[in-house]
Amino acid sequence: MTDLNLSRRTLLAGAAALPLGAAVGAPAIAAGHAGPKNSMQHSFAIGDFEVSTLLAGTRTVEDDPQGIFGMNVGADEFKAVSDANFIPSDKSQFFFTPTVVRTGSEVVLFDTGLNAGGITAALDQAGLTPEDITIVVITHMHGDHIGGLMNEGTATFPNARYVTGQVEYDHWAAAGNERFDGMVKPLAEKMSFIGDGGSVVSGITGVAAFGHTPGHMGYMLESNGEQLFLMADLANHYVWSLAYPDWEVRFDMDKAGAAASRKKVLGMAAADKFPLVGYHMPFPGVGYVTTEGPGAFHYVPATYQLML
Repeated sequence: MTDLNLSRRTLLAGAAALPLGAAVGAPAIAAGHAGPKNSMQHSFAIGDFEVSTLLAGTRTVEDDPQGIFGMNVGADEFKAVSDANFIPSDKSQFFFTPTVVRTGSEVVLFDTGLNAGGITAALDQAGLTPEDITIVVITHMHGDHIGGLMNEGTATFPNARYVTGQVEYDHWAAAGNERFDGMVKPLAEKMSFIGDGGSVVSGITGVAAFGHTPGHMGYMLESNGEQLFLMADLANHYVWSLAYPDWEVRFDMDKAGAAASRKKVLGMAAADKFPLVGYHMPFPGVGYVTTEGPGAFHYVPATYQLML
């Protein structure tokens, strides 16, 4: 066991990964994507836990990706890495993937997507309603993670209690941010605040992974000897961030701290071979990490391993 102690093809068109203060519009159903109803969710078991990743939004961003990722490397290097990984260097695809964990006694939702409509639609694909959620965990306070907490001034998850990191909450509570004040503060009386190594419920432990935001947290799931790490926004792209952890990302508030967190957590994931869920990884957002030399990693999407 690793001791981290740091812890129907209907696609919703949402906003790109935005900082907390940015406006986030309601997602619209993307045209031309009719297909199997269940493709907005992907479920598998980790021990006795049932884990479902939920596609709460996706969008093609036709703009210069290097304005977001790899800001500290040359354009030629950025293009060469992109070409080597068969992805264009002039556009990108963003995914927004909350996760639900059914522990047997609790239904735990990690992050809430861009808005209430998106997360409600995604939950429906997993056979859940907002009323079914008993705990909402917020990994950090950027708008694409807190956007579904409230629905026109009313709590989207009426039966839930809320858990978030103390450092993260304290930072944004002092920041005078309108979106935080509207989405998070109204729920403060129902919130519990944890730190590194804090428990959400038995088998779900908070892991400090600061840098993307001052109190950004990941969460380790452990059940019957199996592990899964929810890395949230530790790495926001499977090549331009995860594979090159020292590449600077515009949305990382402490860029050096974010890089250090990436290298520490990804190094443990590669060494101990536990799977990861990344909020912005290509849907369904589940994969493994291998090392590709000093300070470099490779993302291996999960196929059928977690079905067996």
